[in-house]
This record gives sequence, C-alpha cells and structure tokens, in this order.
Amino acid sequence: MDASKLEAGQMLKVVWRGQAVFVVRRVKAAVDQLGGHNGMLADPNSDDSIQPDYIKLSGAARARNPEYWVGLAVCTHLGCSPLGAFEPNNSFQVAGADLGANWPGGFYCPCHGSKYDLSGRVFKGQPAPTNLTVPPYAISATTRIDIGVNDAPKPA
Repeated sequence: MDASKLEAGQMLKVVWRGQAVFVVRRVKAAVDQLGGHNGMLADPNSDDSIQPDYIKLSGAARARNPEYWVGLAVCTHLGCSPLGAFEPNNSFQVAGADLGANWPGGFYCPCHGSKYDLSGRVFKGQPAPTNLTVPPYAISATTRIDIGVNDAPKPA
C-alpha cells in the first residue's frame, strides 16, 4: 500500500489476513512526545507485546519509520476494534467517553474502555492486558508499506 497519500494526523484501516490493521501517519509533535507519558503505561518498553524484534529496538515509536505506525486494529482485551482518538487536549471525547485531562492521543476501545497511545501501548489499569500487536512489515523510502513481510518492499 502507498502510505504517502496519508496526510499527517490521518489513519487508514486496511485488511491483512482477515484482520483490520491501522496505518497512522503521525504528526511530528506527536512522535516527539511519545516518551513523555511512559509512567502512565502498563508496558512502555513493549516487553510483553507481540511484535517483530526490530520494532522493540525502535523504542517508544514502535515503528520502522517513526512518522508511520502500523498495528492490528484489534483490542487485546476481547478482540474489539478500537477507534482512533488522536487529538491531545484536555477535553477530547470519542464515542461519548472523556479520555481524561492528560490524553496524549492514541486509540480508544469503546466496548470496554481500554486506551492506547499513538504507538499502540496500553495505559495502566485498562481491561486490555497488552499493547496492540504490530505485524511484520516493511516500509520503503517512498513509504510503500508491505504488511506481512520483514524485508524491503517491492518496487512500485
């Protein structure tokens, strides 16, 4: 898929192996603040997460390219589908829920209330036990993303 068409702050949902996958183009300010709320997260270093080894090495970004985050759109609690709730502010609401005064932006599962940051890392005290899963993927310099592979994407 060609992710270059996504504008900063936009999300695309695609299907891979019958599962929904989020592809998010994060704004620079959001990427810059990712490490600033680690104390609020259940697994900030993604030690207990399902993801390729190279994703763990990327730190708080959990991405091969920090501008683009790729992750399964499947809540790790009961398999519901979270919503994108990207705006960091003091009164952001999605699906009728107030996400809190310190909401840094991310994902929200309206079924049982689990909250994740913009790297799919779950906040402490949520029903979801682990961070959102990151599938294997490759991303080229031209932002072509191939989900399900660990090597360089094929030329367009």
